[in-house]
Amino acid sequence: MSTHAVIIIGSGFGGQCAAIRLKEQGIDDFILLERREFMGGTWCQNSYPGAAVDVQSPLYSIESEPYDWSQMFAEQDELERYTNHVIDKHRLRDRTRTHSNVEKIQWLEAESLWQIDVRHIQSGEPQTLKARFVINASGPLSTPVIPDFPGRDSFKGESFHTNNWNHDFDLRGKKVAIIGSGASAAQIIPAIAPDVGELHIFQRSPHWVMPRHDYQFKGWQRKLLRHKKVYRALREAIYWTLETRIIGFKYSEFMRDLMATRLAKKHIRQQIKDPELRKKVTPDWSIGCKRIILSNALYPAYCRDNVTLHSQDDSIDTITEVGINTTQGEQLELDLIIYSTGYDATDGVISYPVVGKGGTTLASAWEDFPRAYLGTSAPGFPNLFIVTGPNTGIGHTSAIFVIEAQMNYIMSAIKSVIRQAKQSVEVREDAEDRYTRHIHEEMNKTVWQNGGCNSWYKSKSGKVIAMFPGFSFTFRRWTKNFRSKDHIFS
Repeated sequence: MSTHAVIIIGSGFGGQCAAIRLKEQGIDDFILLERREFMGGTWCQNSYPGAAVDVQSPLYSIESEPYDWSQMFAEQDELERYTNHVIDKHRLRDRTRTHSNVEKIQWLEAESLWQIDVRHIQSGEPQTLKARFVINASGPLSTPVIPDFPGRDSFKGESFHTNNWNHDFDLRGKKVAIIGSGASAAQIIPAIAPDVGELHIFQRSPHWVMPRHDYQFKGWQRKLLRHKKVYRALREAIYWTLETRIIGFKYSEFMRDLMATRLAKKHIRQQIKDPELRKKVTPDWSIGCKRIILSNALYPAYCRDNVTLHSQDDSIDTITEVGINTTQGEQLELDLIIYSTGYDATDGVISYPVVGKGGTTLASAWEDFPRAYLGTSAPGFPNLFIVTGPNTGIGHTSAIFVIEAQMNYIMSAIKSVIRQAKQSVEVREDAEDRYTRHIHEEMNKTVWQNGGCNSWYKSKSGKVIAMFPGFSFTFRRWTKNFRSKDHIFS
């Protein structure tokens, strides 16, 4: 049994940021655990056709790692190259154990250590590790969800979730259904529509779609992007442009209408001529309540002769051996069913059991809804830090900006323990409660809570758990000012 100062669970951007910052702090005794056979997280796993980022790449990147992007909104293959560039530059492969699925972590009070139970995916061999600190960076979009449609398992054709795309299946000329019409589906549909014989899209509810203003960087511009000062200036310009969006999401319905709703409705009018199709794709809730899709190609794909959009009144009744029977009585014969049905991103923030002080489980502590101080630490769970935890999602700017802000808090907490020659740090229950109450008071002012939709941003409690209800620079300021009085050092 090996013991480490820090164990990082997950090797996506959250795990990479944690590893880089630990090295900068002179903390060298750490490893990363990755359940897949490869490192990199979201952008190495999600390789479905059309996959691309929806935040400008110079901002959707690690601040200290500039890159000569080929276009403003990078596609999956370039994001994967960037991810591997960061991993290799910081020699993180040598510190990573792949095929390592975390089955449980438990706080050992007598030793002030976390015990991490791991099972090797290929061999099935169990292993027990110990660590003084655990940083969970498994990510909110790592546990795919497929609803239990009647007859789902009876289908004899090909089927898979977008998170596990089967590239060996040739869909050219095939009869295909995609269940879901959110962010992933919006990228897949235009990418595969020209190749398939038939494409049936099952939409639970429409999303607001806005134009995607991409830009191909010229050669001389890409050379400039390699310079940190130029890169930082471009990041700043993009950041402050995007930051204004929170005004519409939270503070001003007029601004939301001016900045977004009118443009989205104009986008529909310009790209769809059929009034019935326009009606199907127009949401009846406020823009921003669900994730806004950026696409110039989605609506034209809906208009293709080989594409059929099934709305809520023509939904799935049963899945059969040969396809889907709809609630309108139509029997669709299919070769492939694609599940673009999302992730357990709120109630399932951490997919494995976590046992803290006194045998308290994180699941029981979060029975009402997931909650954490700065979205990062929970009372009763010393030396445990959750990257992209409750209420750290961001609807208007880069998720990596928030991840890096969390690192400020995590590193301050770890340094405080070391500097004071203590064994552990734990957020006080009253501090977490005060923080969480403030977050949800502010959330009541946002379109995410009051926009008239039911989104994956909400947990089963009805509270919005995925999003941070304010300016991202506010969150970064909070994480920079470590409040010792909000914590217990033991």
